[in-house]
Amino acid sequence: MPLAQRAPRRAASTALVALLAVAVGCAPQPEDKASGSPSGKGRETGTACAKGALDTRTSGRLTIATDEPAYEPWFKDDKPANGKGFESAVAYAVAKQLGYDSSRVAWQTVPFNKAFAPGEKTFDFDINQVSISAERKKAVDFSSGYYDVRQAVIALKGSKAARAKSLADLKEVKLGAQVGTTSLDYIDDVVKPKQQPAAYAKNDQAKSALKNGQVDAIVVDLPTAFYITAAEVTDAKIVGQFENTTGTPEQFGLVLDKGSALTPCVTKAVDALRADGTLAAIEKQWLSEAVDAPVLK
Repeated sequence: MPLAQRAPRRAASTALVALLAVAVGCAPQPEDKASGSPSGKGRETGTACAKGALDTRTSGRLTIATDEPAYEPWFKDDKPANGKGFESAVAYAVAKQLGYDSSRVAWQTVPFNKAFAPGEKTFDFDINQVSISAERKKAVDFSSGYYDVRQAVIALKGSKAARAKSLADLKEVKLGAQVGTTSLDYIDDVVKPKQQPAAYAKNDQAKSALKNGQVDAIVVDLPTAFYITAAEVTDAKIVGQFENTTGTPEQFGLVLDKGSALTPCVTKAVDALRADGTLAAIEKQWLSEAVDAPVLK
């Protein structure tokens, strides 16, 4: 009887070992290296920033976005891909710093407001005179600033607005700016005019409104103001620029998807270009005229 009882126990024990082996074989096993996720999030910066091998939207290529039309002096001839104009030159300098030559850069058209709106992006970074702000950072990432900017007022020569010497003088006139810009914010928060400012979808519409007398003056960034008055609305003048009262300069930054693994890489590239003098050289080449204008207080 003892022998007869041992045989079933031995068979049961063998079956248990087999079941355990199967269970262990099916269980998740530790990996030597975690594979990168499609978004590239959570990887070490050193690996994620490997030059020319970033986790970009299209493997092996860097996709850069901007609005259409692409205004001067930021771009030249409405052709972002030609490398001419301040922001086109900056974009290619950043691309080179990241390990992508011009043949591996693809351009994409994205409207200004959509660039920093909530939602997944179709580009690796956007460059379009987008000022860095805490509010916008809730929806997107920014690189470090690549340009310190001032806002300026343009009015037709001989008009009441053109004679303004202070913020108080501007309170009495009809002002306009592109919607969603810090230019419009300056009208609302700094000038605080008595009349509701006009908001336009594009700077072209704001310029047309100025020409047609629908507004007395418009607000744009200072380099754009110099270009408009020199080449587009030649019977207009720069009334003045707003002073920086916060102690922190307004800066344009490259826009990236919220939580993008590329953000530290792009910021590192911008910082390197600032440190080695490249940004200053590009600014001198393309924005040399935007050096001075009366300060409105």
